[in-house]
Amino acid sequence: MTSRTSDSAAPALGWLLLMPAVLGMLITLLLPTVLTIGFSLRSGGLVGPSESAGLDNYGRLFTDDTFWPALGFTLSVTLMPLLVALVVAPLLALALDRGGTWVRRAGRILLSLFPVAFSPTAVAVSWLRGLRQDADGLAAMARSLGDPATAPGTLRLVVATATFGVVCALAVMAFLPALRGGTVTPAMLAVAGIVALATVAAGLQLFTLGLVLTGGGPMDSTQTLALLQYTFTWRVARLGMGATLATVTGVILGVLGVAATILAVATRMRLTVTPGAGGHPAAPDKGDPPAEGPGHPEPSPYFQARSTEPGPAVSPYGPGSTPGTSYGPGPASGNPYGATSGNPYGPAPTPASPYGQKSAPPYGQEPASPYASTDVPRKASGVGVAVGLAALAVVAVVAFVGALPWLSGLFTPGEVVAGPNVHLNTWLPAFAGALVSVGVAYLGALGIGGLRPLGRRSEWLLLPFAPWLFAGPGPLSIANWNTVRGLGLIDTLAALVPPLLVSVPALLVLTLLCKGLAERNTGDLLSGVVRPSLPMAGILVVAVTLVNAQDLLWPLLVTQQPDLATAPLAQFMAAGRFSGGAVDAGIATPLVVLALMLTAAVAAQLLYLDRLALTVGRDTGSREPVRTA
Repeated sequence: MTSRTSDSAAPALGWLLLMPAVLGMLITLLLPTVLTIGFSLRSGGLVGPSESAGLDNYGRLFTDDTFWPALGFTLSVTLMPLLVALVVAPLLALALDRGGTWVRRAGRILLSLFPVAFSPTAVAVSWLRGLRQDADGLAAMARSLGDPATAPGTLRLVVATATFGVVCALAVMAFLPALRGGTVTPAMLAVAGIVALATVAAGLQLFTLGLVLTGGGPMDSTQTLALLQYTFTWRVARLGMGATLATVTGVILGVLGVAATILAVATRMRLTVTPGAGGHPAAPDKGDPPAEGPGHPEPSPYFQARSTEPGPAVSPYGPGSTPGTSYGPGPASGNPYGATSGNPYGPAPTPASPYGQKSAPPYGQEPASPYASTDVPRKASGVGVAVGLAALAVVAVVAFVGALPWLSGLFTPGEVVAGPNVHLNTWLPAFAGALVSVGVAYLGALGIGGLRPLGRRSEWLLLPFAPWLFAGPGPLSIANWNTVRGLGLIDTLAALVPPLLVSVPALLVLTLLCKGLAERNTGDLLSGVVRPSLPMAGILVVAVTLVNAQDLLWPLLVTQQPDLATAPLAQFMAAGRFSGGAVDAGIATPLVVLALMLTAAVAAQLLYLDRLALTVGRDTGSREPVRTA
């Protein structure tokens, strides 16, 4: 596609690009959901005969002595991370933003370390070292995990301290673009809503820290919903009860996902990439630029493409203007775009082409953004710099203190049960799953956000995917395990690949980005949307790879062979074998991988993520080219 004008094939191409994501959703999201609901209506074990139970399992679950306490404890564990995400993170983001370019970049670099190095299993086995008699410091709190009276409070504190850095970092990365988009207050509120929903959804699926540290005990005092589902399904072989709990959890997650998607679509949220690395902001603070096209007959000067060659100083509204009009040629008319007015958009395009004598510069060269003239770095005051650095230092200290047990375990030798291919088992399936799921999501995002088959209502095509926006491997694990077993893949390397063909979070983020780029695109689809969005797709592949590699649940279900164990699974197996948590905590984050990932994260932060701007509000209008006459 080479023009935004009247390409009749654009909607058809958009639907075509969306089809892989639709098929991926049907096969790996909708079908396992239907199967899980079907299992919840039956009684019996994992294998062997079963019989219909109707809705009896739901009655048993809601009257079970463990369900409501598990739900209450799970929600209570979520409170501290929620406060970090909604209070600490936006305040830190604001301080970094007001501190100026270098303070903001320093914050991005430091915060990148937390999600890259975070491994729930490694953190948990490091805290288990506190069970030893000679243990001291923060890790010694782990001794309280053995008492039913103190275990719940201790586990809440462990979760809060262990996840402080990663929760704060991810939330700050979400809030920073909203501070650069020109609609700061509504954008920050919209982002806060989505961050809150995502944090609650993640807390509802807390599994690894609870399994490794307490296993739900003592006396079910630290049982979470995810652990209770694991217990029903895999420990006591009550398939119907496990599937029922998975269905209930899935419904809650589905409601949260739909709410977040509606919030993003209803507020007309979009992302774009500012032209300069230090630019601020991406759009005028008073809101969206004037739109043009149907319903907006007055052409907008924001969308006048800059010519790369000098030309005659004519009115941007065509040669028909006369000196007596406010847009007539020459300085006598008071025309702000006249020959001597210093038009910030460059010499106006000639009538022969709506885009000037030359096409807009390609992405990465001289900015062709309609907001290039407003993208001026803001000078930070000395107070702003001091506040930004102080806020960053406080957060870094708190995160460092919370990470002390992990850091201590990281540099202390330990035992681990692992085969020679543990790193291959960990990273190859994780990367393969991320490449497929994000790749399919990217095609769908180009279809929805870039080609917009339903026009301004195209983002509502995200709604069918929304119920699985926050769903992790847990709610669908029973159906997916049954499918893998039926294919004869249990205890194989192929089984370690996450059973997901489309990443819904990646689909949402990339759609918002493609939408924002398409609205400001004055060139073709390749240079205006595909090229500037490809780096984000690559960043999401790395992010999903990290998440896949540190997952414990799925490898735990599909393999028990030491030579096929991933690093988290090897650590979990070792934690059950060696008392006192004498487990190698560094195997999940090998130095080479950590260095490569951190380098990639820092480069992404400075070269790309620092240029993202998020706005909400009225769309910028039609995808028609600028009318110059």
